[in-house]
Amino acid sequence: MSRIAARFAKLKAEGRGALMPFVEAYDPDPATSMALLRGMPGAGADIIELGVPFSDPMADGPTVQRAGQRALAAGGTLAGALAMARDFRTGDDHTPIVLMGYFNPILSYGVERFCTDAGASGVDGLIIVDLPPEEAGEIAPFAAANGLDMVRLATPTSDEARLGKILEGAGGFIYYVAIAGVTGTRSAAAEDLEQAIPRIRAQTDLPIAIGFGVRTAEQAAHASRVADGAVVASALIDTLAKSLDEDGRARPDTVRKVLDQVRELAAAVHEARKVSA
Repeated sequence: MSRIAARFAKLKAEGRGALMPFVEAYDPDPATSMALLRGMPGAGADIIELGVPFSDPMADGPTVQRAGQRALAAGGTLAGALAMARDFRTGDDHTPIVLMGYFNPILSYGVERFCTDAGASGVDGLIIVDLPPEEAGEIAPFAAANGLDMVRLATPTSDEARLGKILEGAGGFIYYVAIAGVTGTRSAAAEDLEQAIPRIRAQTDLPIAIGFGVRTAEQAAHASRVADGAVVASALIDTLAKSLDEDGRARPDTVRKVLDQVRELAAAVHEARKVSA
């Protein structure tokens, strides 16, 4: 059983949802992002999304774009993100890591080489934002050969026929993009989520995580009740950005502030179903 499947099975047995915080590799520097990555499981993260900095992140709103720019300025690369995963695995062999990014850096790296290196580095899944199902054949065989789940994205505009195509070959979990738009710009309405998630469940047994527009502990708790997990990115990046000094460098309390927010989100997610019961 993969780490992702094992983690969701454990959470299901415990009757709770998953918190999936996001950290951008090398934002604002390698040491700070590594400290955040290492600290997230202890703060309550169930699965971690590790972002790969890219110069043209078309699905990302201003907050994540600025994180990527800071990361690139600090020397962030796909190889650097894989190195972070390897370093993380020296102290944690259980928490799943999902690499989130765009196809261009993978193509430049070499698709087969990337999948081999990602699997060897302890990466468990891939979210490739700009790779539609019709083109996934370029990477899917190599991902499968290296134990990498291809996490697919469904959106509010995915009709029944499109959902079927999205779910073909999907693994790990389904990432439900809760809003039509870019990350971090607005929040999804609770009633929209309550209508959308059952429609996806009718076509797959995979867990469903809700992202894009999940910012507060209350929203994360609701997402984990309606679905199987909540992804939080922009809100954490905002906290990190506000903690930086006037030159964009981490302060001594940067890591603590972000991890404190992860703890708050985790407490809400992990108690959500008890409150609703």
